[in-house]
Amino acid sequence: MATKIRAAVVIAGVVLAGCGGGPQSGGGKVSGDAIRLGVITDLSGVYSEVGGKNSVESVRMAVDDFTKRHADDAVTKNIEVSSADHQNKPEIANTAAREMYDRNGVDAIFDVPTSSAALAIATVAKQQKKLYFNTGAATTELTGAQCNAYTYHYAYDTYMLAHGTGTTLTEQGAKRWYIIYPDYAFGQDMNKSFTAAVEAAGGTVGAADPTPFPNDNFATFMTKAPNLNPKPDVLGVMQAGGDLVNVVKQYNEFGLKDKGVGLAVGLMFDTDIASIGVESLAGTVFTTAWFWNLDGESKEWADRFKERTGKRPTFDHAATYSAATQYLEAVQRAGTDDADTVRKELDGREFSDFFARNAKIRAEDHRVVHDSYLVRVKDPADMEEDGDFTELIEKIPADEAFRKASDSGCDMG
Repeated sequence: MATKIRAAVVIAGVVLAGCGGGPQSGGGKVSGDAIRLGVITDLSGVYSEVGGKNSVESVRMAVDDFTKRHADDAVTKNIEVSSADHQNKPEIANTAAREMYDRNGVDAIFDVPTSSAALAIATVAKQQKKLYFNTGAATTELTGAQCNAYTYHYAYDTYMLAHGTGTTLTEQGAKRWYIIYPDYAFGQDMNKSFTAAVEAAGGTVGAADPTPFPNDNFATFMTKAPNLNPKPDVLGVMQAGGDLVNVVKQYNEFGLKDKGVGLAVGLMFDTDIASIGVESLAGTVFTTAWFWNLDGESKEWADRFKERTGKRPTFDHAATYSAATQYLEAVQRAGTDDADTVRKELDGREFSDFFARNAKIRAEDHRVVHDSYLVRVKDPADMEEDGDFTELIEKIPADEAFRKASDSGCDMG
């Protein structure tokens, strides 16, 4: 059984700079004569478009750009990238992380959509005392009760999403909510965060139902929504990726909008909008960590990404690039890949890049705070080019977008 799991999760490894030796091949300032980055993601399931192979490509792109900036730096001369498919299963994510840290000598792991898988890898990172940068999962537990000194939560979380969308829509008149959420760590946390935000804004959540994950049939919930008493103003959809696509399509098929039940989306990526169709989502308000044509700096990076991959990036792809860059720059400043030394270069650091504006890596809980955005899906007639789905409503400043460290419940130990 162990052999089968290992074959399933370890997908690819590639040397991107130099020709460093294996994990046990050297000493000095860099273990094994190479800096090794691992990407654990969904390469085959509901989140494969959100992260997937293009998250791996984001890290490769970050390495390429970094090595151009530091071509003569001996410490960061050799950099390797490997990837694994966690199949959205925490037990496989656990095995993949141990394989990377133990057998392959990986220094830092990136991405990891699916909160249950993300939490599993956080535990391994703590045990192995190796660094881990999560950009793909949303659970606030990564910076809350299950935080640790080696895990950084980089892109977004359920508090950020709820604080933006739940608060705004409730204040605009959507006072009564019916929430459906995938029945695992992400969905449970989304339900908790959105309920708190809605109630704080003066609304109520009349019902909240867990749904199987993954799932392609939401008919029961579509039938239930307009028949609740009192009838909800909105259906709060907390699914993501392929599940979100299925929910919204069935929302439209069951005609819930015509029955007086609006749509509130907890988390959405451009890949979801492309799959569902902008016509079906026009006017939908949601909160995002970033979008590719936010401004000229974002668009310049997104254009380079599209040249490499043939696709526009999601915010997960952008965040993964940013996180890999911040890690490599910290290694370069530290002069070593020793995790505890690199942490000293990261904790408390303030920076801004094309993805993370006005960012700070909080030492207290390892939440990376940055500006976030309340946005609206454009009408098709307003799109200026293919993939131009999103228009900015409001910037949410970094110091307001995320939960305060004092409220996180994090104890680094």
